[in-house]
Amino acid sequence: MAGLLSGLEQFGLSNLESMDLYETPKKAEEGGEGGVAGQAAHTVQEQDFLFDKSFTCPLCDREFKARTVKIGKAKLAGSDLDLRPRYEQIDLLKYDVIMCPSCGYASLSRFFKYLTSPQAKNIQKAISANFKPQKEAAETYTYDEALERYKMALANAIVKQTKASEKAYICLKTAWLLRGQAEHLDPEEEGYEEKKKQCQTEEEEFLRNALEGFLAARQTESFPMCGMDEPTVDFLISVTAMRFEQYDVASRLITGLITSKTANPRMKDKARDVKEMIVKKIKEKNAASRK
Repeated sequence: MAGLLSGLEQFGLSNLESMDLYETPKKAEEGGEGGVAGQAAHTVQEQDFLFDKSFTCPLCDREFKARTVKIGKAKLAGSDLDLRPRYEQIDLLKYDVIMCPSCGYASLSRFFKYLTSPQAKNIQKAISANFKPQKEAAETYTYDEALERYKMALANAIVKQTKASEKAYICLKTAWLLRGQAEHLDPEEEGYEEKKKQCQTEEEEFLRNALEGFLAARQTESFPMCGMDEPTVDFLISVTAMRFEQYDVASRLITGLITSKTANPRMKDKARDVKEMIVKKIKEKNAASRK
């Protein structure tokens, strides 16, 4: 667990590294931009996709601004097998965590406004009491800065004892962020191989925790889950389980997805492709064990 929340010392929160991610809570929770003038072709940069959006912290009531992606500005380039979206010229994942620079409350943007009184008290005690106020960030977030924000969001989610699905979703997006960071490393820079390996190792750790959380959530929570319907979650779990050679889990869910009455044809086609991959990997594993 220490690895998931490592690096929060600068926020004054080194004491959070020993927290359990999916510990059962002791008590139940309560209830447009303008045109750009230019003489010639304008070179699009990351900051061109962003603007400063004002937020009011639901914990300390202070107003602050955070970098936010302009709606409809970024163009989707594709997605990975586990549904990580890839956009042209910007990684939107870097800007999906909102963090109050005064009290340390942080969350994925879709959950930022929702905070119960008991959750607020937990965060004030475990995070805000030790949090070191932060200076305003530069025009864009580096991958390291974005990673720190995701870890703050995860720390807050653990402290406020939120649903397993929310914590799993944060872990999933953090893993995707680390994958993006590895892809954007400069091979010519000193320490490239070491940094790439570090990103990949951390990505694996966050993916494992995402898988654990979604499996738990699937048994106890209702859909939609973090904005995802049941077929999408089952596909995501199947692909991730396959990655970690949990073929029984992957096969069971992907088979159910193929025969599902609610999954759309496109999702079923993707599920059939994944099923073929699972069968192939099982055969390869069995063949290797016989040698």
